[in-house]
Amino acid sequence: MHNIKIHQQNDTEQLKQIIKNYPFATLVMNTKAGLEVDHLPLILNHDNSVDVLQGHIAKANSLWKTFENDQPVTVIFHGPNCYISPNYYPTKKENGRAVPTWNYVVVHVKGTIKAIHDNEWKLSLLECLTAQHETEQSEPWSMNDAPTEYIEKMLPAIVGVEIKIESMLGKWKVSQDKPEVNQQGVIEGLSNSDDTHLLQMAELVKKFSIK
Repeated sequence: MHNIKIHQQNDTEQLKQIIKNYPFATLVMNTKAGLEVDHLPLILNHDNSVDVLQGHIAKANSLWKTFENDQPVTVIFHGPNCYISPNYYPTKKENGRAVPTWNYVVVHVKGTIKAIHDNEWKLSLLECLTAQHETEQSEPWSMNDAPTEYIEKMLPAIVGVEIKIESMLGKWKVSQDKPEVNQQGVIEGLSNSDDTHLLQMAELVKKFSIK
């Protein structure tokens, strides 16, 4: 990933927060069959003093058959992102020298993957996943809401996935390279929208660009 110094994010807590807030990940690996790419929600956990990403795929998904345990993988998490119009820049009115760009936040995780077939592990994972993603529901659903025999029949239909994290690389491209007057213009332009993604980016520009 092209990542100049001004855009580099090395704060581990900031990186982990993006993973927690935007858990739907892109999994990339090179296998004997060629390059494989898949998409799945992952949760960040701490297991045996090591940070890991955990999730599951359908057993019908042949992906788990294409890799060996401890194979290297890359996982990509996309945070807020949006189009930035030159119209946001006050300097454009002075000399017209402005072009569009795209602001975004992304985290690349490198590690090693393994498949897990143990039903107790998979059940624990599903309980963690649902607990995390049901928190904002007025009446959060839990695994106990479904009949035990139904869940037991469903478990063999999935394969657990665990990725031991070896490194994390973050890129926060949020107008840091623009003069402050244009950074303020981006904040004002994005803040005029009701779109959640634009408002989130406005806050990121304010936090990481304005000195």
